Amino acid sequence: MTYDLVLYGYWRSSAAYRVRIALNLKGLGYDNRPVHLVRDGGEQHAPAYAAMNPQQMVPCLRDGDRVLTQSLAIMEYLEEVHPEPPLLPADARGRAHARAMAQLVACDVHPLGNLRVLQYLERELGADEAQRGAWSRHWIATGFAALEAMLAGNAATGRFCHGEMPGLADACLVPQVYNARRWKLPLDDYPTIRRIDAACNELEAFRAAAPEAQPDAPQS
Repeated sequence: MTYDLVLYGYWRSSAAYRVRIALNLKGLGYDNRPVHLVRDGGEQHAPAYAAMNPQQMVPCLRDGDRVLTQSLAIMEYLEEVHPEPPLLPADARGRAHARAMAQLVACDVHPLGNLRVLQYLERELGADEAQRGAWSRHWIATGFAALEAMLAGNAATGRFCHGEMPGLADACLVPQVYNARRWKLPLDDYPTIRRIDAACNELEAFRAAAPEAQPDAPQS
């Protein structure tokens, strides 16, 4: 089957992961076009892809003749064009809270552990694997401490980050928990985050978006 929506991503990209979750929560079918971020120096740097996305990053979503970049912008676009089921609360205060949690992860935590940052640390600053791991754990822990406090101290927190339905904040949180486990960050200090992550991963929308479920994931 061919879909109007085409998602360019990479199986282990956190940003692509969160867009896959959003598409699945919306019930939107899409074609998955893998862009290998490592092979041959990174397929995201190929001229054809760079012409489509000058940042040379993933994800990139094509909707007909429209090309959208930046994961949060893509998810907000999906919310406006396909409002049901919603990714954001109905009230302005709730939307601001959900966006704050999403941006905490997507803007303040995730970029510091991005592949290109880790490659720079290795290539330009000589950081070895242990040092890169310590770097990643530090910034995830810093963000999770703040997010745990936001979640545990807010009456709007329910089964999910905001209320009883998964949304934008959850789509950002789950990939970052995946990264935390990948970098072996102990999660004992974040019981609310762990509880919400477990609730999300009971849902097919999240399981189908998981890195290992993607067609470009390495086969064991």
